Amino acid sequence: MDSKFWFWLIVLTIAATLFYLLSPMLTPFFVAALLAYLGDPLVDRLEGMKLSRTLSVTVVFVVISLIILVFFLFLVPLLEMQIKRLGERLPGYLDWSLGMFGAYLQDQLGVDPAILQGEKLKELVTSNWQQTGGLIKSVIQTVSKSGFMIVGWIGTLALIPVILFYLLRDWDNLVAYIHDLLPRSVEPTVSSLAKESDEMLGAFLRGQFMVMIALSILYWLGLSLIGLDFALLIGFIAGSVSFVPYLGLIVGITIAGIAVLFQTQDPLNLLWVLGVFVVVQVIEGSILTPWLVGERIGLHPVAVIFAVLAGGQLFGFVGVLLALPVAAILVVIMRHLHEKYKQSNVYTDASPP
Repeated sequence: MDSKFWFWLIVLTIAATLFYLLSPMLTPFFVAALLAYLGDPLVDRLEGMKLSRTLSVTVVFVVISLIILVFFLFLVPLLEMQIKRLGERLPGYLDWSLGMFGAYLQDQLGVDPAILQGEKLKELVTSNWQQTGGLIKSVIQTVSKSGFMIVGWIGTLALIPVILFYLLRDWDNLVAYIHDLLPRSVEPTVSSLAKESDEMLGAFLRGQFMVMIALSILYWLGLSLIGLDFALLIGFIAGSVSFVPYLGLIVGITIAGIAVLFQTQDPLNLLWVLGVFVVVQVIEGSILTPWLVGERIGLHPVAVIFAVLAGGQLFGFVGVLLALPVAAILVVIMRHLHEKYKQSNVYTDASPP
């Protein structure tokens, strides 16, 4: 027993040390592994339609590549354009807000609107916005002057599709190999925990990811129909944070409500914004979530937020990528330990200590 304990302690220590030391170079591997995990069920489904593994992997690989290409070639420039337009209109929005708030202070409270120091506030916000844009430009300029950095980024981006293709092709073999390496004494327990973890991850990552994309599109279309200028930007933000229940709804209504007030100066238009989000929420609850996520249990919203923040704090971008998978596995393990505890003598023994 002691020899097994020390063996696994040494193995875990070496693995944790290597992970910490190599984390800066592991990003393309983890990105590719995440994409392969999401794409493997589609590959298996195509194999079930009598296609070869290589052909199935090629089809899924092309689909994933096209989705990513469309995002970077079309959506990113559109989002950047809307952010630029927002910066151009920001001074006008601030003038209107200060005028409304100043009039309220004077009429209702008898306070001089000059106390707001509107010009200084506008100058501060505008300068900070410009500095943000300048910071982005300076980063791009710095990167463009550093040939080694460019080579490193290009190399990282080029590695992701290569690793993704091979992981997709050999995913089932890798899972079977890892399963074969498990000590026979713990194989049933580990296999059961792995299956439960996969069900939770599948429900959350695959299903919720599709729900987020669908919600972003629906918010974009709905807000565009009511004539909101920054519909794409607001829809993207609301859809991106919707992995936490009701967070996308709250954030989206808040931002869209402020935006429509700035644009039209008519509070009645808030009803149109509210109508868009109510309709989309009905579609999500009655169609999207039952169809794409189903009845499987995902991660608790608080666990999601904590996992992402903790992963980013400890391991940066790699930690963010690993946060949800690790959190799902830990939740399954804790559930298993809870069941063992309820069945143990420590819990069931009613005799006084």
